[in-house]
Amino acid sequence: MKPLHIEICDVTLRDGEQTPGVSFSCKEKVDIATLLDEIGIEVIEAGFPAVSANEKLCVKTIANLGLDARICGFSRAREQDIQTAIDCDVDMVSIFIPTSELHVRLKFKKPREQVLEDALRMIDFARDHGVQVRFAAEDASRTDLPFLKEVYRRAAEHGAALLSFADTVGFLIPSEMDRIMTDLITSVDRPFCAHCHNDMGCAVANTITAAEAGAFQLHTTVNGIGERAGNASLEELLVALRMKKGIDRYDLTRLTELSHMVEKYSGITLPRNKPVTGELAFSHESGIHIAAILEDPAAYEYFPPDMVGSERKFILGKHTGRKALEYVVASIGCELTDKQVCRVLDLVKDQSEQKCNITPDVLRKLIRKAKGEKA
Repeated sequence: MKPLHIEICDVTLRDGEQTPGVSFSCKEKVDIATLLDEIGIEVIEAGFPAVSANEKLCVKTIANLGLDARICGFSRAREQDIQTAIDCDVDMVSIFIPTSELHVRLKFKKPREQVLEDALRMIDFARDHGVQVRFAAEDASRTDLPFLKEVYRRAAEHGAALLSFADTVGFLIPSEMDRIMTDLITSVDRPFCAHCHNDMGCAVANTITAAEAGAFQLHTTVNGIGERAGNASLEELLVALRMKKGIDRYDLTRLTELSHMVEKYSGITLPRNKPVTGELAFSHESGIHIAAILEDPAAYEYFPPDMVGSERKFILGKHTGRKALEYVVASIGCELTDKQVCRVLDLVKDQSEQKCNITPDVLRKLIRKAKGEKA
């Protein structure tokens, strides 16, 4: 394993809140930020203070909670935006500009070289006010590399502490991320950040690849929420870092709690088969699988559910085997003869094929039926 030198910046409270229809209250933002801090996340992007007076209040509240995490405020390359973020007592301001020809043409209608010069003055302004600057290139993945290197080189010369590479529309696949990030890191002497969107389902893979290429700050959102198809999922990335890179400084046992909190606050329901924290992430129905798991869970679970604060579930259905049924029956305090087990197993399969979920209550009814008792 190649050792990684990384930190996590979670952007749930800013980019995650940009999910269509999502709006967190100040209390909800505080709850999420507090739990992120307890898990050990190093940087929390608390919001975009210039959006509204309430957003500014929320960011300032989080910045003054006394968390161990450094607090970042998001800002356009405008003096008023930056001053508003500074007024929130944040540790860092993330100043962004679009760098691709497409974005500059649509948003500024002036040469991108002029857009860059204007932004560099804003880096100077922020640093003159004693705040750390992360300089972000929006749509960096679709920006021609010579200009992108020039952007980052000039930002570094003006004192930007971090340089953020945004794959704004989920444009890259891992091999492309590896090539581009390696080129950038060897060209500009500053820590790089990887900010990946999930439009083609590559956000987590691209983020890990960026880290392997040398990126330092990795951006995530809880449950992968965010604009369109979302961002790199915090819980999936942290598990991958633990299992594949041996990074064990984060408290993964709180991930399911955090995931469900953000699910509730955002109103974005998790897919049942969501990796790490979904309802089915540690659920098993196949008789062959369950029989093996009863001997050794590692047979069909790469990492244990308790590692992420979850639990294993055995689901009865058409694929259920005898050992699984006997285990579940015993877990609800029932006893069956061999003949009754076979009868219940047939009833379970029949019910399941009729798309009936075998809940504990349904199972008890089937057991009574197999024993010839009244329902």
